[in-house]
This record gives sequence, structure tokens and C-alpha cells, in this order.
Amino acid sequence: MLVRMTTNADGTAGAAGTGGAAGAAGAAGAERSPQPRRRAPAGAAVLREDVTEAIRTAVFEELAAVGYARMSIEGIARRAGVGKTAVYRRWRSKLQLVLDLVSAIAVQGLPAPDTGTLEGDLRLLYEVTSRALRHPVASQVIPDLQAEAARNPEIAGAMQKALREGQASVVSGIVAAARARGEIRTQIDGELALDVISGPLYWRAVVIRGPKPPKGYLESLTRATTAALKAL
Repeated sequence: MLVRMTTNADGTAGAAGTGGAAGAAGAAGAERSPQPRRRAPAGAAVLREDVTEAIRTAVFEELAAVGYARMSIEGIARRAGVGKTAVYRRWRSKLQLVLDLVSAIAVQGLPAPDTGTLEGDLRLLYEVTSRALRHPVASQVIPDLQAEAARNPEIAGAMQKALREGQASVVSGIVAAARARGEIRTQIDGELALDVISGPLYWRAVVIRGPKPPKGYLESLTRATTAALKAL
């Protein structure tokens, strides 16, 4: 889920010396003067972030439970414990809601592994990706949205952005680090490298929806991918 975090800083400071009684009185008066309160513009709805996060969580849970076709604003609101109006204040339809969330996933990305070797980076990436794709929600939501993408160009565009760009940001970091260490050619084809690295796990998880990889599979995949990248 996307969580926006804020940090509150304590800006309280000690008082400096005053320059006489008049200055002290002025300072005291200033302390007693109430500060004007900022008011939201007339008619503006204040959207609570905790409600927004509850709705986002409910969307993924509802997608996993009933799929996109059967998902409804009513079901999302009920699962989030809010009224339908709270959902419609933020998104005008379930399509826009899903597009917004899927697009946001692409922005998040994953931090690029930094183990010091190409093989180590790939091994860590495969461990994290494999766990994520086997998560109950992801294993239901991704294939369902892929099916919807075949019928809806907007969902297709959002899915491509989320899956491809999200992986591309990580893979580009791995490739750049390997290139800098001299482990692969300087002129390696970045698009081909992305396909070679990302393809196998998504094939198993999204296309054939296979079970958990057998013992030793990720190690073998890591060695094969490392060799393939060095041969490109």
C-alpha cells in the first residue's frame, strides 16, 4: 500500500533578552495575541488520509476477493468501513480508482539491490520478486487485471506502466552497477536485459500461475541469468 508519512518538527525556541520595558511589554502582548486560524476554502472537502488509505487497502482486498468485473464502489466502501460518498469524493468511478492505484505502484518501485556483484544483486531481486508475486493478493489481482487489460485500453496502459516501469527502474540500477564493475559489456542492450531478468518469474507467476518454485530454482535461475547477461 502507499502510505504518505510526515514528520512534525518542534520549532519552539528560547526567548532572547529584551531591550527595555516597552520591548518586554510588546513581546508579552505579541505572545498573548491569538494567531489567526487558517480556514479551508468554502465548500472544500477535507479528505482524511487515514480514510484514503483504508479505501486503497479495501480496493486490493476486494479485487482479490471478487475480481474487477464484480467489484463495486459499494463493496469497497463496506470493506473500508466508510460511506460511498467518501469513495466518490476521491475517485469518480471504480475504473479511475484502480487506474490510480495501479499507476501509483509503478512510482513506488523497489530499491535496487547493492550486494557488490551481479549474481548477488540478481539473487536478491529474485527472492523479493518471488515472494511478492506469491502474495495472496498479488497472485489474484495481477492475473485478473491482465485479463481486464485485454478488454480495456486504459487498464492495459496502466498495467504496462506499473509492471514494466516498476521493474525497469530496478533492473537499470542492477545493469548500471554491473557495467561499472566491468561484469558486463558497456554497450549491453538495456531492453533485452530487462526481458531476460524479469521474464522468467512473471511467466511462472502470471502466465502459467505455477506453484512455488522448487528448491534450488532461484539459485539456478540466478546463475543462468548472470551468464546470459554476460553473453549479451
